[in-house]
Parts: sequence; C-alpha cells; structure tokens
Amino acid sequence: MDPISTAPVAVGFSGGGDSLFLLKTALDWARPRGRSVLALVVDHQLQPDSARWTKDALAKAQALGADVRALAWTGPKPASGLPAAARRARHALLANAAREAGASVLLLGHTASDLAEGAAMRAEGSTVTDPREWAPSPVWPEGRDIFLLRPLLGLTRAEIRASLAADGETWLEDPANTDLRYARARARAGGVVEAESEPPPSSTPPPLFSVDDAGAIRLPRDIAAAHLAAALLCAAGTERPPRGDRLERLIQRLRNGETFTATLAGARVEAEQEVLVCRDAGETARGGLAPLALAPGETGVWDGRWEIAAGAAPLTVVALKGRASSLSPEQRIRLAKLPAAVRPSLPLILRHGAAPCAPALDGPDFAVEGGGRARLLVFGRFEAAVGLHDKESATGRHVRGASAREPLS
Repeated sequence: MDPISTAPVAVGFSGGGDSLFLLKTALDWARPRGRSVLALVVDHQLQPDSARWTKDALAKAQALGADVRALAWTGPKPASGLPAAARRARHALLANAAREAGASVLLLGHTASDLAEGAAMRAEGSTVTDPREWAPSPVWPEGRDIFLLRPLLGLTRAEIRASLAADGETWLEDPANTDLRYARARARAGGVVEAESEPPPSSTPPPLFSVDDAGAIRLPRDIAAAHLAAALLCAAGTERPPRGDRLERLIQRLRNGETFTATLAGARVEAEQEVLVCRDAGETARGGLAPLALAPGETGVWDGRWEIAAGAAPLTVVALKGRASSLSPEQRIRLAKLPAAVRPSLPLILRHGAAPCAPALDGPDFAVEGGGRARLLVFGRFEAAVGLHDKESATGRHVRGASAREPLS
C-alpha cells in the first residue's frame, strides 16, 4: 500500500469470520495513516435471510468505524454454474463500488485454508485457480484500475477464528459453506491439510514488449503462454481466457518459427519476426465493436479497450471499419502509418454538428471537444496482467506511448 496516499481503502465484507478479521486489521492499519475504510457488503440474493445478513454486516462494520455500502446482485440467477456466476457478479459489484469511491485497492479475506481447499478441488478435476496476494481485478471492464490485495493468505481459518474468539467477537456462518452441492464446501468438509499450501508465486513480467497508441501489442516469439494469453485478452478487450489447447497450439507455432495469421479470444495474431496482437475486427459474435451511445457527462467503455467520457454534448462511438473517409486529411495520413490489421477496429467518435474523430490517432489519452475524454485501457491492463503494477502507488498511472519495457520496434 502507498504510505502517503489518502485514498479510501475498500474491503469486501460479508460478516463472516475471515472478512471480520480483515476489516478490523484494515481499520487498525488505516486509522493512524488518516485513511478511511469502506466496507462493501454484497447481497447475492441467493438465501432467504440474505437481506437480514446484509443489514447485520452493515451495522457491524459501522460499529467498528468503517464507512459502509450495500451492493446487490439482482435479476435472474443461472440454473447451472451458479458459483462462478455469483463470483463474477460479486467482483463486478465490488470493483465498480471501489472505483466510484476513489479507491484503487480492494482488500479480500482469502486465507491459507482457501489455498488448501483449491488444491483439493483441483485434485478432483476442478479448474479453480489460486487467489494471489496482489492481482488486478479478474472482471472486465468493471475491474479496470482496481487491484486486489489479500493480506491473510499466510493465516489459516482456524487461527483467524481463534483470534476473533479471544476478542469476544462473533461472526456469520454462511450455510453455503456447508452445502455439499458445491465443490468448495465438499473440499472443506473433507478436512484439507492447510500447512501444505503456500501463496502462489508472483509472475515475472516479460522482458520485451511494446503497446502503441492504438492498443496493438508487440511481443517476442518466445513469449510465455500466460503472457500471450494476457495480450490476447487486453488487445481484444475481452475477459474470457482462451482455451488451453488452442493457446498451446498457438505457442507451438511461434516456437516453430512459422509465419502466420491466426485469431483467438477476439484477437488477431500476426507472427513474423515479432508477434503483433490486435483486435480482430471480424469477431463480433460476442457483441464486440458494438456502438456505444453516451449521454452528456456519461462515461462508458467501448469494446473493452477505450474508456470514453462525454462532455457537454452526447456522442456515439463506433468502429472505424468502413468509415475512414470521414476522417480529416491529417488523421488519414496518421491512419495509413498503422498496420492494416489494426485500422478497422479503432474507435470513431461521432458528435452532432462536429467532425468525427478517431482518438487512437491522437494519443492514448485524448481530449474530446466539449469537455469529454478518451483513454486507452489496453496499455495499463496489460502491464497489470503481467505483474508490472506491484504496489498501490502505480495503479493510477496513465502512461503515454510505449511501455517502460524495451520496445521491440
């Protein structure tokens, strides 16, 4: 955490033992530093008593001295894949609320017991991943600019509850934790050995890469599979990771020295001496490149790659594909200098009574006439995904041009 920041510290708080210990710890840390703590309580609306639990959690957090906000996962719930859907909804609600409050770090109460349970779940065939001590939010675009900090990964659930009991604290026990329909509850009931689990190691960033103002990423051919997967998601603005077998085949083609063009996870890959990864302008099946209409003063994310804020007038963002002739002569000259594969998926901003503009041709952070702004998200997201943002003080950094990593070309 940044020792001189005055931003609020957001904490995911359920009223359970782990999150109660975390909230008390966060308050003890924040008070002498003059920082406020915001407890975010999510009601998944999956249990008949969830509204009462939320009310009790809010009251407890307020009594401890935290600011509070209740969040709710509304609407119909899926008949299958409920734990994953609930997890995504929770992360999206927490990230949006943290950002709106001015926080860039969200504290979560995962423990060494969660790591051990995850190992047991994988042994039974689950694909669950281990929570990391420090990581970008896993949801997109809701999680932009938000990082997760999990300071309790070195403590077991038993140690935490013993400490709370010694302080005379009581906490909520969610019945879902003992519902054997769910894999984590089964792992917990099986009595996992917590001492054998350790927090996963931090990832090593790639030594070479560059990201241009249009959001195209250039990588060496010997890029690690995890970093290539991150590049695919960031350049495409998507969230769902590529299938492991398809990613492995792509890596193998790079290792073999092939010259080729391929598409995966919404991204286009052009492999020559180096690897160019950009948005696949032909991939629209999942709503990609759809127009974005913004009212005056409204902010939205277009295609998962650009954050656009409207000024005093409404605007619409569309793909440049088929509309290049509407650009000014100066912008058409700059457009011609970009790789052909990159051009169609650039954003074009349309405003009533004003000439269209393509912010990618004027830099990654562009002022739109009338008080609006356009910000490229690809660069910061990729830096975060490969481990280059390792502290709170780096999370709000908006960098122009190529990465601090040595550019390839």
